Amino acid sequence: MEDPSRPAHRIPAPQDPPRRDPARPDPEALLALAAQEGRGRLKVFLGAAPGVGKTFEMLLQARRRQLGGADLVVGLVETHGRAETAAQLSGLELLPRLGSVYRGQSLAEFDLDAALARRPQILLLDELAHSNLPGSRHPKRWMDVEELRRAGIEVWTTMNVQHLESLSDAVARITGVRVAETVPDRVLAEADAVELIDIPPAELLERMRQGRIYPPEQARRALQGFFRAGNLAALRELALRRTAERVDAEISDYMRAKAIAGPWPAGERVLALLGGDAAGETVLRQARRIADALRAPLLALHVERPGGAAGDPAAALRLAEALGAAVETAVATDLPGAILAHARARNASHLVLGRGRPSPWRRLFRRSLAGALLRQATDFSLHLVPDPALPARPARARPALPGWLRWLAVPACTGLATAVGLATDGVVPEGALGMVYLAAIVAAAVAAGPAPAALAALLSFLCWNFLFLPPRYELAIASAQDVVGVVVFSLVAALLVGTTGGLGRSVRAARARLFSLRRLVEFSRRLGAPGTSGDLVLAIAEEAARITGQPACVLRPLPDAPAGTEPELVLRAAVPVEAEPEEAALAAARWAFAQARPAGRGTDTLPALAWQFRPMRTARGLVGLVGLRLREGAALDAERDRALDALLDQAAIAIERAELMEERARGAARAETEALRTALLTSLGHDLRTPLTAIRGAAETLRDSGARLPEATRADLLATVIEEAGRMGRFLSNILDMVRVEAGAITPRRERVDPAEALETAIARAEAGSGRRIGRDWPERLPHPLLDPALLDQVLANLLDNALKFSGPEGRVRAGARREGAELAIFVEDDGPGIPPADLPRIFDPFFRTGRTDRVAAGSGLGLAICRGLVGAMGGRIAAESPLREAPPGHGQGARMTLRFPA
Repeated sequence: MEDPSRPAHRIPAPQDPPRRDPARPDPEALLALAAQEGRGRLKVFLGAAPGVGKTFEMLLQARRRQLGGADLVVGLVETHGRAETAAQLSGLELLPRLGSVYRGQSLAEFDLDAALARRPQILLLDELAHSNLPGSRHPKRWMDVEELRRAGIEVWTTMNVQHLESLSDAVARITGVRVAETVPDRVLAEADAVELIDIPPAELLERMRQGRIYPPEQARRALQGFFRAGNLAALRELALRRTAERVDAEISDYMRAKAIAGPWPAGERVLALLGGDAAGETVLRQARRIADALRAPLLALHVERPGGAAGDPAAALRLAEALGAAVETAVATDLPGAILAHARARNASHLVLGRGRPSPWRRLFRRSLAGALLRQATDFSLHLVPDPALPARPARARPALPGWLRWLAVPACTGLATAVGLATDGVVPEGALGMVYLAAIVAAAVAAGPAPAALAALLSFLCWNFLFLPPRYELAIASAQDVVGVVVFSLVAALLVGTTGGLGRSVRAARARLFSLRRLVEFSRRLGAPGTSGDLVLAIAEEAARITGQPACVLRPLPDAPAGTEPELVLRAAVPVEAEPEEAALAAARWAFAQARPAGRGTDTLPALAWQFRPMRTARGLVGLVGLRLREGAALDAERDRALDALLDQAAIAIERAELMEERARGAARAETEALRTALLTSLGHDLRTPLTAIRGAAETLRDSGARLPEATRADLLATVIEEAGRMGRFLSNILDMVRVEAGAITPRRERVDPAEALETAIARAEAGSGRRIGRDWPERLPHPLLDPALLDQVLANLLDNALKFSGPEGRVRAGARREGAELAIFVEDDGPGIPPADLPRIFDPFFRTGRTDRVAAGSGLGLAICRGLVGAMGGRIAAESPLREAPPGHGQGARMTLRFPA
């Protein structure tokens, strides 16, 4: 019979795990890999909410796989009326849907039998959490996926994180909407690949407002309900965390299958070590808090030692299961070895165990579990948890003695010295016994201070004289030697009293200064670390509160205050968060900022207030105030006051540095904008003036002398007008194309394109316009990629025009195409002067004009930039190469422009 008091689903680990050879793979991991043999793979495109692009990305990757030769079929895809998603279905084989009638409506569902009969290599099946119509073979679509996988078909599907069964309650609390369609967590856990499709909530909301997810009316309702910024941020965190947990599990399985000893620093895992005593629950709760803080999985392990002390860990194990920990038990004689072997096998990084109170015998021989793990677990973080049932040990640091106890130390030290003197009487000369009393005086000075030490000196002299100096038992000075001894003893005692007391005060002051210096160094590091201005002012408030031990805040003026008006102070940070000055205190703050002087409690201005405000000054003026809420009668000591002044100086410099960096960034942005505007105006002025001047000159000549000119001259002038007007039109077209590229307003219409045909068309048009011959170089068979024919033709026209212009009237231009692995490469090359190496990284920048030749006027610098934008819109890339051959710089080195698209 199973013991009902024991947890029902604990997984006992093999006995003595360290006995297993760590260089061999874990059999359980190998069995898990073997279980996947023969089953179709499952790839899940996971998103945080509808509209993030899961289906679009799935179809985009499917098209790439189809181009690579994969047998791929679309079982069912819901476009929801989104044109971008529907466009991706072009060219993909669609499985016919199964028509059904439900409640008088004709519906089209996924045809499972047709998919099994077609048996493709990859099947696309949207919306994994979908519920099938009543009467279907399976009530849920994820069950259809299970059958497809058992048949050996690879399935790609999509799902939102809110459809996970374990997150149903959490999503309902976050969004207020109960998700009806859910998927068991094991389906996602058993998937072979999970790809997170993620976009920021602000971008998702903007897509919703633009009507790219739902129709306008439905989008408006969604924005008022489910699609709120807070909801989307929370769902995004759930999706990121679930994906991270899966990646962590994959790493752990890989390490076990490959016999890799952990821990790997890829993620955090917390392992709680549970004993058979009552401290196990305390350890477990502390481990749960650590795991929550690290956002890490929690594991729990109980190792029993054969013949060890009896103890029942059932309560702790039940609590571990209730807290969501993965619980395991083991039996081993070597506890540290078993624990470390288990931790490495599970890739745990943090070990949490009870501190315990081992016996003195175990402490003597260093046989405690905590001590053994401290010596052996060098690659783990150890957390020792005290047992609350055990009495706390007294603190090592002794607090300051009360007044009556300080004076009681005087007879104690003197009596101890007298006892030592009586015990050594007759062995140590009576003159040397004075040294014993000097030691008692030093002890009294260190423990009680100068005044009690002076009394101890007096009592010590009397005891020494009465008990040990002849004549004994009389207070008398019988010889000159006694006079010298008394004088020397008194002087030494007085010096010891003064120097020892002063030394104690100096040590305490040095400790305080060292602590303040250390704090300032740490604070300087925090100020120097990268971060936002909000992080900076929060660090200042936290450090001010830590130094003074009082609530603190930081007030800063609003920027861009109107001239002649006082800037409005705004609370930027407070520690704790509720430490906010009231209106009367803000009046004092405004006075302190205007006068650049401290105000409030402890100052000469408005001392009745509860707040004290101190300015932060720089060479450019005040940057803000630090406020302290001081208790009645509280005041800062000298050390804290100096530390606070140093803090204010450092904080002011840090704020000023941050403002200067922001101002520099704004200036750089303005300079870049001005440079772009200047380039645009220069290009417009140059490229428009030349054709306009030619058109105007030809038109005026025809107007004034047209009747007297020969027919050939008139025809030439008209041809000039037409040519220059076309040139100006092309330039304006380039400007408009560049604006469209920069705005992202180009949406390619993809279809199968024959690259040889596209090249032949573009080359023929370029030859007709230039009167020159262009070389051709491509094989008979080329792949037909999915491209936009119009955009590709525009790119080729620009590249050919560029090559013809820079190759010169007698130069050679060659265009061609070839297959390079999984890509199609289309190139246009010339034998012109080439591109300087320094210009290659910038050749595709807008308005960049290289001086490759003196014979050709530089263009507007937009042609190659437009090419890069159009190629990128079609999913390809463009690159420039130069030189192509050995030649002096600027003399026939040549250049090649290469386009690469997925083949």
